[in-house]
Amino acid sequence: MTRRVFALIGAIAVLAAVSAFTVAYRAGLAAMDAELGQSLILTRRAIETEIERFRALPDVAGEDVRIGRALRMPGSETAIQAANRYLETISQRAGATDLYLLDAAGTAIAASNWATNKSFVGNNYAFRPYFSDAMASDRGRFYAIGVTTGKPGYFLATRVGSGENLGVMVVKIDLKPMEATWQSAGVATAIADRDGMVFLSGVPDWLYRPLSALSDDALDRLRRLRTYDGVDITGAARLLSDPPSAGIMLLPGAGGVALRGTSTTIEADGWQLISAKPLEPVIVSALLWAFGAALVATAATGLAMIVHQRRQLVQLRLRQGVLLEARVAERTQELAQEVVARRKTEDDLRAAQESLVHTEKMAALGRMSAAIVHEMSQPLAALEATLAATEMSGDADKTNARIGRARNLIQRMQRTTKHLKSFSKKEQNLRSLTDLNKVAENALDLVEPRSKATAINPVFVPSSDAVLAMAGPVRLEQVCLNLLLNALDAVEGRQGACVSVETGNDGVQVWLAVSDNGPGIAPDDLGRVTEPFYSTKIGGEGLGLGLSISQAIVTEFGGRLEIVSQPGEGTRITVLLPAAAALGEAAE
Repeated sequence: MTRRVFALIGAIAVLAAVSAFTVAYRAGLAAMDAELGQSLILTRRAIETEIERFRALPDVAGEDVRIGRALRMPGSETAIQAANRYLETISQRAGATDLYLLDAAGTAIAASNWATNKSFVGNNYAFRPYFSDAMASDRGRFYAIGVTTGKPGYFLATRVGSGENLGVMVVKIDLKPMEATWQSAGVATAIADRDGMVFLSGVPDWLYRPLSALSDDALDRLRRLRTYDGVDITGAARLLSDPPSAGIMLLPGAGGVALRGTSTTIEADGWQLISAKPLEPVIVSALLWAFGAALVATAATGLAMIVHQRRQLVQLRLRQGVLLEARVAERTQELAQEVVARRKTEDDLRAAQESLVHTEKMAALGRMSAAIVHEMSQPLAALEATLAATEMSGDADKTNARIGRARNLIQRMQRTTKHLKSFSKKEQNLRSLTDLNKVAENALDLVEPRSKATAINPVFVPSSDAVLAMAGPVRLEQVCLNLLLNALDAVEGRQGACVSVETGNDGVQVWLAVSDNGPGIAPDDLGRVTEPFYSTKIGGEGLGLGLSISQAIVTEFGGRLEIVSQPGEGTRITVLLPAAAALGEAAE
């Protein structure tokens, strides 16, 4: 009983495999033939387009007066040279391989390659069919290997001239780039002439081999016309072992792989365009289908056992599902806790960063405290003296003048305290349309006490164009103030000390640059000056956070710091930010 069951299972599997193989193989061949047909249509159009691209070139070139003069005066060196240069220029601009003029006897009297060692000039091509066809019916076309250059090409000819001054203008087109494209793409595409000789092929082994054995008449004609000059076509083995059946042919591929091909005719020349693909993928696919069908047939016989075991498997999976859901819920809770902890850490880091920025801002004010005190004490002393003098004076005009000076001193102190109050408060992380010129002016006002203390007056060169960026104005003032303080520290006590501030706009970026002619930064230190707590100042002045925080602020606003320094020549630090206009255009 068991042997009968196994025999029945085997018979069903074999029958299913054979049926599946047959159906899949036929379907694969049908799909392949459809793809080959589409490939033939596209390739034929590409070939015809390439040829027709030069179809009018002989007609147009033959209309030129220099060509007519060369036909009328073939013995005139001046006329021939003019025609040669004209054909050379036209050939180069049109992209043709060669362009030449034959007289009524078929001898080339002018050519685009007249200056080369393989010039057509002086050679007779009356034996070529394109010449005789053009003389007889105005036009001729022929593909052959050039007897002069040894290079194959497609010749298009047109009769030119009139009366006794007749000639033929010929253009030679190189179709080898198309063949190179087929070969590089690995496409089994070829073109055979009306005798079945392959002259262009994506498979190198097919080149100059006939599809079927050539007749003696065909061989004689090809030798007489010198179509494949220099190629031994007599001993070339044929490509097809059997004649095509229903337009389908079997061709040899690389490595002995069998190719299934189909063909179509290019009517203008009687050429046969062939496209082929390997049969191996179709066979492998059919075998896979057969193997799958056999497996399905075999599996169907074990359906009863599968149904019997299915209940146990379902129960096992249900238990595994419950365990898996419990593990997923546990892991989800752990991830939620990790997310909460990470968010809290990020909030703490953000708060610490804001505190550090404010600390550095206060440190910058601390560095200027002595100068600020001096700046405030001077107008206070002057104010006291002015008021005392006013009190003792009885002159109304002098009193008014002294009161005016006192008001100016008071306004000067108010302006200084206003800048200090605005600068010292914490700024929200909000961005607004910020004018870099205004940022520089406020920073220069803040640093004025320090600059007076060092007897160095920074030079401000504002941009004539608007320098607007989306940023925080107070934070940018902090950056500019840090850069100015560093520059003043660098040039303090030096002869000819100079500090300058410059703004600019190129339409894409806006910038604010602070330059000094101090000692500069050593090359070894240049890459580290923006690191936190790194300072080159002697005596431990500052926290070493100025440039680090400045870089962080500029980066937050989508910009960058650019530091250029030469030891002994000074330093230039530029704040580069996206222009507000460019951001608006990008947003739109």
